[in-house]
Amino acid sequence: MHADRGSTLFALVLALILAPAVALAELTDPERRMASWIITHEEEAVELLERITRINSGTLNAAGVRAVGDVLEAELATLGFETRWVAMPPSVQRAGHLFARRRGDAGRSVLLIGHLDTVFEPDHPFQDFERDGDRAVGPGVSDMKGGDVAIIFALRAMAAAGVLEDADITVAFIGDEESPGQPLELVRRDLIEAGKRVDVALGFEGATRDGDTEYVSIARRGASEWMLEVEGREAHSSGIFSEDVGAGAVFEAARILNAFYEEVRGEEYLTFNAGAILGGTDVSYDAGENRGTVAGKTNVVPQRVVVQGGLRTISQEQLERAREAMRRVVAQGSRPGTSATITFQDGYPPMAPTDGNRALMASYNEVSEDLGLGTLEVYDPGRRGAADISFVAPYSDGLAGLGMQGRGAHAPGESLDLTSLPAATSRAAIFLYRLTTGAER
Repeated sequence: MHADRGSTLFALVLALILAPAVALAELTDPERRMASWIITHEEEAVELLERITRINSGTLNAAGVRAVGDVLEAELATLGFETRWVAMPPSVQRAGHLFARRRGDAGRSVLLIGHLDTVFEPDHPFQDFERDGDRAVGPGVSDMKGGDVAIIFALRAMAAAGVLEDADITVAFIGDEESPGQPLELVRRDLIEAGKRVDVALGFEGATRDGDTEYVSIARRGASEWMLEVEGREAHSSGIFSEDVGAGAVFEAARILNAFYEEVRGEEYLTFNAGAILGGTDVSYDAGENRGTVAGKTNVVPQRVVVQGGLRTISQEQLERAREAMRRVVAQGSRPGTSATITFQDGYPPMAPTDGNRALMASYNEVSEDLGLGTLEVYDPGRRGAADISFVAPYSDGLAGLGMQGRGAHAPGESLDLTSLPAATSRAAIFLYRLTTGAER
């Protein structure tokens, strides 16, 4: 967020403190108290951000991920949440997740989703936290330790205003969002169970801004994988295309991939990518490591091709249509002397743009407008990747991208605009208050 927008919020809340009868007239008394509290505790939030950023929590650094979880667990316990650490079996090679819940019977039940890990492992040179005025630089400040801090301080603001007591809120801080362990049905089991229990899920990954326009996601495409394997007849290349030898595995793989491009491509939000291809007389490929070896000669017809690819879709229905279309291409008219199979592996499910999500967006926009922060727009799901909120999207209404404004995620120099902190936190606190007390308008 630009500094002028952050300054606008600060000025509005300052006016609220000095003249509450006239400032931000659309807010109720509890909402004014929350907005004021967030402004006056902004430096504490930055201190928490610095503290957890200085702890390396690369996905494979189990001790570091757990250490960040310990810091946030203490914050949640102080707020009266029941906390638990969901450990993973050693075979998964991941730290696990932090879950916390406050039980209540007012309004709608809400799940808040963040993650503890970053893409920066302990051996990466980008490790430190630096602050330069309104800009913070450090590994994971944008993706997504800033969003984690927004969650904590929105809940603290609710507690300070006396409106947290009867709220039913679950917090899920996932430990392997950047590189999920396997199998997914195990490592996301507790998140899915939480999503089935609540009415609303909110994801706090970094917010998106383009010029003067801020966006929120009501939909995200799912991400899954496919594997194409083609067999041919190994023989001297002088006999290729003959009845005895046939076309070889490479030409059949080329037919299939071209048919994917010509016949499957084109539906809105559907994309697929052939990420790796190996073909020859001797092919070895490790799908888990995304690497392999191949050997072949120009005078030998290749007998094997392996292609590993990705598939992104906006809904489960679109995913099934795409998979069926790809199966038809593989099955139709193989080139002579060849055979092929395609298999699919589930990954992140889609978060479809439902009516419930649109209604949530309208309510969230009311909060933004009541705070004097303007209207937010719906972000194009084709421009954003999959996220953990997608696992609960089939069971609860949701919004994503509610965190803070940053730049350069997943790269050295990743930064966060600290002027977006009070805006993101105030929107979250007041939205949660309205959801969990039935005060939505």
